[in-house]
Order: sequence, then C-alpha cells, then structure tokens
Amino acid sequence: MASPLGNGHIQTLFPVIFRPAPAVVYQRTRFELSDKDFVDLDWLRSGNKRLVLLLHGLEGHSRRKYVCGMAQAAQAQGFDVLAMNLRGCGGEPNRKLTMYHSGWTQDLHEVLLRVAREQDYQSVDLIGFSLGGNIILKYLGESCQVVPDFVRRTVVFSVPCDLEDAARALARPECQLYTWYLVSQLREKIRVKDQLFPGTLDIQGLDQIHTFQEFDDRFTAPMHGFRDAVEYWQKSSSKQFLSQITRPTCLVNAHNDPFLGPQCFPVQEAQNNPWLTLIVPPTGGHVGFLGSGGKYWSEWIAMRFLRPGQEKNVQYFSGFWNAHNFYT
Repeated sequence: MASPLGNGHIQTLFPVIFRPAPAVVYQRTRFELSDKDFVDLDWLRSGNKRLVLLLHGLEGHSRRKYVCGMAQAAQAQGFDVLAMNLRGCGGEPNRKLTMYHSGWTQDLHEVLLRVAREQDYQSVDLIGFSLGGNIILKYLGESCQVVPDFVRRTVVFSVPCDLEDAARALARPECQLYTWYLVSQLREKIRVKDQLFPGTLDIQGLDQIHTFQEFDDRFTAPMHGFRDAVEYWQKSSSKQFLSQITRPTCLVNAHNDPFLGPQCFPVQEAQNNPWLTLIVPPTGGHVGFLGSGGKYWSEWIAMRFLRPGQEKNVQYFSGFWNAHNFYT
C-alpha cells in the first residue's frame, strides 16, 4: 500500500509544519539597486571558489525551511551560499511602490553582476523555487547573451512556468487553503504600501480580494506596467523562454504538485533543447520532495546535478524515479 506521504497536498504541507528548521546562521548584506531600491542578501561563506545562489518562492525569504535546507546541502558539498531575498521580502518593506513579481529579472541580474565584479568566485550555480525558479528560467532565456559567463548550472523546483495555467490550478476548490494564505500575505503587503505611499493606491474592498486573478488585476499588473493579470502572466511566464536557454538547466516539477496545471510541464521544450533537463517525479507536491528518513530528495538531486560532468547525464536523471521509490 502506498504511503500517504505520496499525496501531493501532504508532500506540500508536511515540510512546512513538521520539518525542523535547519540551523543556518547567515551573514546579511544590503545591496543597493540601480533604481535606488534595495535587496537583502544572506551569505554562508567558507572561502570556497564556487557559489550557489538561492532564490525563494512567492512571499518567501531566505529563512524558509526549504531554502535553509538547500543552503546546508550546498555548503556541505563545498559551495559558498548566497540566499537572495526579493525586494520587500527580507523583513523590511522596500522603498519603492513597486514590488517584486514573477517576471522581474533585473534585480537578479544586478546582483550577479556585482558578485562577478567584486567577489572571487570561479563559478555561480543558481537554484530557484516556485516563483524564484520562474524568475531564473526567464532570466536565462530572455537575454541569454547578458548572463555573466561565470553562471554555470541551474536547478529549479516546482516552477509555475505557465503562470495563467498555475492560476487556474490554484483557483480549484482543493487549493483554497494555499490561495487564501498567499493572497492574504499579498494583501498585507498592499496595506503596508498604502501606509508608506498614502493616497497612491485604491485599497477599497481589499479584504474582498480572494484569488490571484483579482489581486493581479487590481494591483500587480497596474503597479508594474501591465494591462491586466492575463498580460502580466503571459509576459512573465518563463515557458516561452525555455527554448533559448544555453546553460545546463534542470527543471523538477512533481506530477502531483497542486500549484501546477498541465501547461506547467514543458515536455516538448525539454525535448527540443539539449541544455534543458525536465524531471517529473510522480510525487513531491509543491516544494516538498520528502524522501525516506526525513531527507529531502530535492537537495540530493540539486547537488548531484551541480557536480561537474553530471549536468548532461539526462538519462540518469530521468531514470532515477524508476530505480528508487521512497513512498512505498
């Protein structure tokens, strides 16, 4: 009989509720952006020549358990770690009316340029989760010629690479808990913005906004120059840029991820781009991937893919789930 831990909702919620918080002690620096805003960067430095940059999901931050767990795994494998907090996610509101969004790649680019210019690293690998994974994939494909040369390999998990399809998935009744939690956090961000910029935003009826389409139509789209939610989703989705990626990249989306619809599994794009490896394990939920003995398979596969020489071994990664079954 299959274990209940194979259920997508349980895989999603179990680490959030029951995973012990990995003991990570960051060193924080503040990075000033070109538009006079800032992002907070959290570092684990051990004098290594290789760096891993981690990018969290929607309304996440560097202290989320999945980020800290990956930071520990990377440090154990001989990497320095940079956990980037998207603007407004580091514990202090950002300075601008605008916030981060699923397609905003400029901040990531500026951080990488600064690291390339001021830090003595031979290579940087990127690991992203959910929204952070979408930002990374879009960045790698939309202007691949401007990506710094020392960016080598990328692994991303639970990526809503088709944002409109993901919004439809999250609008289903069985996903109301996730939508309620995330939209309530976004509404609170708007309340803070209203206090910082009084009279700029119309917050009448804010508490009646309950879906991503309502929130993105009302706030995300107009605040960031999009006509409406649909245009924001269409222009910010990374799926359209996957064919242009030219760095070894691994995308891991679980088949039972409740946040993702069928268009978030870019099989054809992976088949047509030799730089892109797509892994679709049968279970894993959304940023879950709980394995045996309390271990997290996402951390194992990320470190395996980042080993030199492993990133092109597509057959090995594709066959892993047939060879190892953690859930029975």
